[in-house]
Amino acid sequence: MAINMQITTLSDFETFINLPENADKLFEFIAGEIVEMPSNPYSSQIAARISGFIFVYLMQKDIGHLTGEAGGYVVGEDRYAPDVAFISKAKQPELAREGYNPIPPDLAVKIISPTDNQTTITHKVVNYLRAGTVVWVVDPTRQTVEVCQPGGEDLKLDHSATLSGGTILPGFELPVKDIFPAQE
Repeated sequence: MAINMQITTLSDFETFINLPENADKLFEFIAGEIVEMPSNPYSSQIAARISGFIFVYLMQKDIGHLTGEAGGYVVGEDRYAPDVAFISKAKQPELAREGYNPIPPDLAVKIISPTDNQTTITHKVVNYLRAGTVVWVVDPTRQTVEVCQPGGEDLKLDHSATLSGGTILPGFELPVKDIFPAQE
């Protein structure tokens, strides 16, 4: 949801997010608009599951940093808060301690929620790809994962497929069905 269509500069964004009344809120700066990221427990649960699998992998292979939706990144002129992200220690040995991380992640995970619109998702994916970031777009409704790779062909994985970490998370594999909570 756009907060204020008239706030269009990065400086205005930085001022806005640092206001005391915004301290407990999460915002992204997308194509000149400030967007508050609404809470969605189901999408958050899916992000936590993916994060948990990557965390276990990183406990054995300490190759980078894992962040959640509160870990924002500078991506071109925009500021994004991916649901899950990974950045290698080779690319950035230490994460930023405040503000948005100045270097885009190697991997960004976007969980589609009911409040998302396709135009915004496409804009973010394109910008991530330009920055060299691989994007996993997770669709809880269809129980699919679309893997978008810079300069590569997109892959659409269904519930029966296995998601691979590729060169970013070598040896990491996650059955798509394990991303989604069991339906009762």
